[in-house]
Amino acid sequence: MGDFNLALVIVAVVVCVIVFLVNVYLLVNYQHPDDANQAYFPKFVVVLGLSIAAISILMLPADVANRHACRHAIYNGACNLTLPMKDLWLAVYIVDAILVFFVIPFAMFYYEGDLDKTMGKRIKSALMWMVTTAIVCALVLGILYGLVGKVDFTVRHLSSSTTAFPSTWTFNSNEQCIGNGVHQCSAYSASPSSEKTWTMRSTFPEYVVALATIVGSVLFAIFGGVGIACLPLGLIFSFIRRPKAVITRSQYIKEATELGKKAKDLKKAAEALRQEEKGGSKGRKFRKNVKAVEKEVFQLEEDVKLLEEMYPQGEKAETTWALTILGYLAKLVFGILGLIVSVVWIIHIIIYLLIDPPLSPFLNQVFIKLDDVWGLLGTAAFAFFCFYLLLAVITGAMVLGLRLVFITIHPMKWGATLMNSFLFNVGLILLSSISVIQFCSTAFAYYAQATAAQEIFGHTLESLRGIKYLYKYNVFQIAFVALAGLTFVYYAAFGWRRKKPSGRFQLST
Repeated sequence: MGDFNLALVIVAVVVCVIVFLVNVYLLVNYQHPDDANQAYFPKFVVVLGLSIAAISILMLPADVANRHACRHAIYNGACNLTLPMKDLWLAVYIVDAILVFFVIPFAMFYYEGDLDKTMGKRIKSALMWMVTTAIVCALVLGILYGLVGKVDFTVRHLSSSTTAFPSTWTFNSNEQCIGNGVHQCSAYSASPSSEKTWTMRSTFPEYVVALATIVGSVLFAIFGGVGIACLPLGLIFSFIRRPKAVITRSQYIKEATELGKKAKDLKKAAEALRQEEKGGSKGRKFRKNVKAVEKEVFQLEEDVKLLEEMYPQGEKAETTWALTILGYLAKLVFGILGLIVSVVWIIHIIIYLLIDPPLSPFLNQVFIKLDDVWGLLGTAAFAFFCFYLLLAVITGAMVLGLRLVFITIHPMKWGATLMNSFLFNVGLILLSSISVIQFCSTAFAYYAQATAAQEIFGHTLESLRGIKYLYKYNVFQIAFVALAGLTFVYYAAFGWRRKKPSGRFQLST
């Protein structure tokens, strides 16, 4: 028992170190050159946030492995020698909530502050915004916790008399218990009046996690439902829209000239918008124009990237073209595999979560069979499906961010990502990771049974007053499947088309 727990602790430490190093690598390679030697605090927040998000996803498989440590215990209290997973869950998600609602907003306000101001004024402005956010969040949490921060469990009072030990044993559907008379257990023969509601107050950390999960679940249902379809189909349609052949030099010059003209127009528009902002114009029309210019810039960058692919330059132009073709073939392969995983996810949600009673444990049974083959194989497959769901959420956020007016575009580009975009996406990942874990613990309840995650995200969360009905009637799961189905149909019909910039933005001056 002790050896198993020691090995689990060693694996957990090694994984945490690897996650931290991978996130540092991503930061270094994704960051914009302008942020290379500055913005150290936002960079620290980015690495910490990504590490917390990844560790939180990996904690559910670790929770399952931790449960296995005391599966064959032969004495009481053996499970007390395993990792304190409930305390670890609460600690990770409290840190998650602090990062999302306080630290990341402060870092974004500071980073996006007026460069003409001194550092002290920028810090003061960011602190004012953060303190305002903290006061509002504290008031909302305190009021809600004081009014409805309770857990309602439905229980049934049962009682039975004693009977003599029988000489024969006969049990069937009509005689479930020992004794004379109806031969039915009290749970079957008890009157409806025996059901009562047992109310207790939840702990404040659990309530904070619950409210954060609700916010994340709304984003998860929207972004995840859209992303689980867009993630594989986007890769497949990217292969369909790939450049078929290298263009000529004259064609390249013509296209590059057109893109140069668009770039000049966008620069003029951006400068005019900056003048409007300095003049105090920040109305609805101004925000609409900013959003339109952002879309045009994003599309222009995509056009430039495509043009560079269609006309590779340099001494190794042929090698570059070959690697481009191989890259698109890889997208096709991963797109097909992703499409299979997405369909399996949707099928599992329908037959295990939406149909009562479930038709089959499906993926739960698959993971158990894989564990029988090799101890960590089922756990690895379990972690893969959880990570895939998180990738679907991120993909959905990026896709909808290009189409909805009230969402700011924060694209992640290799070697060209500013810290505000990093911070925005890290906040989204952190907020969504809570709901992804909750969703996975529900979807794989049979495989992850008796874990600390089940206690937090299953019994407590689904019994919280005012919140339990969202889970009782599977509101988020139904919304997820409905949006996934609509997105599959829409994306299959129109997603293969390459969207051109509209060019529709009107300046106020």
